[in-house]
Order: sequence, then structure tokens, then C-alpha cells
Amino acid sequence: MKVLAIHNYYQQPGGEEQIFNTEATLLQSHGHEVLRYTLSNDQIGQTHPLVLAKRTLWNRAVYQELRSLARQEKPDIAHFHNTFPLISPAAYYALKQEGVPVVQTLHNYRLLCPNALFFRNGRVCEDCLDKSLPLPGIIHGCYRGSRSASAMVAATVSFHSWLDTWNKAVDRFIVYSQFAMSKFIQGGLPAEKLAFKTNFLHPAPPPGRGKGGYALFVGRLSVEKGLGVMLDAWRQLGGRIPLKILGDGPMAGLVTQAMQDMPEIEWLGRKSLEEVYEVLGDAAFLVFPSEWYETFGRVAIEAFAKGTPVVASNIGAIAELVDHERTGLLFRPGDPTDLATQITWLLAHPQTLDQMRQEARTEFEAKYTATENYKQLIKIYQAAINQNN
Repeated sequence: MKVLAIHNYYQQPGGEEQIFNTEATLLQSHGHEVLRYTLSNDQIGQTHPLVLAKRTLWNRAVYQELRSLARQEKPDIAHFHNTFPLISPAAYYALKQEGVPVVQTLHNYRLLCPNALFFRNGRVCEDCLDKSLPLPGIIHGCYRGSRSASAMVAATVSFHSWLDTWNKAVDRFIVYSQFAMSKFIQGGLPAEKLAFKTNFLHPAPPPGRGKGGYALFVGRLSVEKGLGVMLDAWRQLGGRIPLKILGDGPMAGLVTQAMQDMPEIEWLGRKSLEEVYEVLGDAAFLVFPSEWYETFGRVAIEAFAKGTPVVASNIGAIAELVDHERTGLLFRPGDPTDLATQITWLLAHPQTLDQMRQEARTEFEAKYTATENYKQLIKIYQAAINQNN
């Protein structure tokens, strides 16, 4: 099978880039030919805002380029990871015009929410979920704090909803959780085109030992990731266990201040994946305090692969990943006292913590390996291909 993999890279590489490349490598390891078509958002700074808005709505150059590429290479399937903002949904139509089935992975909620997170002013927000025109997102400047930029996003989504693009030009949408699937159906995407597939790791790291005696946070230092909730919980814990923080982001200053107030907190900054695995494997447990509707939570399965239990918010997709008191613990989202209570209980039950380590690795091997994921992915591809025959 020849796969055309398509992705619009962000200016700062993140999880989507990792998934895009890992999936392409997985397909190649099974003998499939993978053609990669990518654009980088580095071009945005050199583009006039009106030109950018037009391209976001419909990028004519990309449309022509992909039609030509499809005629030349004749791929069996086109798999999109992100079209925003430079590739644009016009790319779907280009491939469909050439008879190529189209699959789109939904990494976030961009089709339903201008900022793609369902999160505003420090809380979950669904104001645009059932709107044909996401006017609240424009009024509040939900995309990059700009009403004009938010209007551009809203116009793109509304225009293609009006064109019925999601129904006519996409054969299958891949979603990573049942929770996310329910939101997309609620937002109007055709339920029969939504396909559930877990995320995965390839290659899978070996399990760690968990002997470091510390808790760990890995992720973007931002409000929606629950960083403030976690730091408040650590104040309540009173030094019961050290906390290491991996990542960077707009709340870095808050972490710096927290280190001055609480010497048991250590900020390690950004690290390579190999370094993350090493620190993760030695952690007693991972703290996953997100306050938004995570569509999956890849770092959770990275923890499971290392045999590290996860203490997570009971919200969104992450609540599906963590089996309370088996592979970790769940706490009330946005509640630092409940987080501190759960951690205190876990520290008081070391035998349960040891058992959780075994269960976490077992969970990974049962659900999140490359072997299992490849089967799921090919099944989705085949369904898209059969629909076009």
C-alpha cells in the first residue's frame, strides 16, 4: 500500500509531529511506501494577514500541487494529520478529485472550537460546540488572543461546514478516545465516519525501575495542563515527595517561583524523548493534572510503557486511560486538595504502588503497542478504500 502522509507543522514541534513521524515509520517497517507532504508554519511570519486568511480558507497552490502529486504517484490512501492553517481543507478535495481515499486524524477540537481546546479563562468552555458560526470564540479572541485571527479560524470552519466538506471530502476521521468521539458527534461530524484508534509507541521503551523516589510532570507549562493545580497540591503535601518537572511554556515563571518556595521541586526544562523515558522510568508516578478535554494523553502511555503509574484528572480522554487503583489514581479536575489526598494515599500504600507498576506495563502491552496499532490503522485504511470502490 502506498500512503500519502500530509501534515502542517507548527512553529514549535509538538506531539502531532511525533505521532506523524512515528506512524510513517511504522508503516514503512511493514513494507508500505510512505510519501510525506508537509508545510511548516515558519512561513506565516512572511505572509500578509489577508493572504494567510485566504490560504487558510482555500489554498489553491496546495490544491494544484497535491492533484499533480496524486496523478504522478497514485497513492492508495491519503492520511492527513493537520491542515491548519497553510494546507487548508482544499487538500481533501484535491485528493478526492484524483480518486484517492482521505483519512484525517483529529488531534484536537479545531473543527468545533476556535482555540481547539474547549478551554477559556481557566475553565472548560463549550460555547461554540453547537454553533454553525462560532461567534463566542471570535468575541473572546480565543485563537491567540486575537479577534481577527479567531475570525479567520471560525470562517474556515464555518465555510467548510457549509460546503459539507467533512462529509463529502473525508472518508474516515480517526479519534483517539471515546470521549473525543462523543464530542465530535455532538458537534455535527458524521458518526459513521468516525473511527476509534488508540495512540501507540514505536519503538516501545523497556520498563523502568521506579526507584527515584520522586513524582514527575511532563508537558507544556500552561494553564490548561493543570500546572497551577499541581503546584498548589505540592504546597499542601508539605515536602512529602520531590517533584520533577519536564517541559516549557508560558507558565515557566510560576515554576521558577515555586522552586524558590518549595525546594523539593526541580524544573528540568525540555528534554529529548530518550531523556524523558529515562526520568519517567525512575519516577514513582506521573502527575497528569490537565483541566481541558485531552483527546488522548500520549505521555500517559509513555508512563505505562515504563511501568510508571499515573495520577490524573478525571476529565476527557485521560479518564479512559487510567484505571483507578489499578494503573493509577484519578482525582477531581481542578481540585488541588483532592490531588494531594490521592498522592498521600498512594504514598501510604507502597505495595499497591508496586502492583500498579506491573499493571501499568501490562496495560501498555495489551493496548498501546505498535503491533496492535498497525492492525487498527490498516483496518481504517481498508474501510476508507472500500467506501471509494
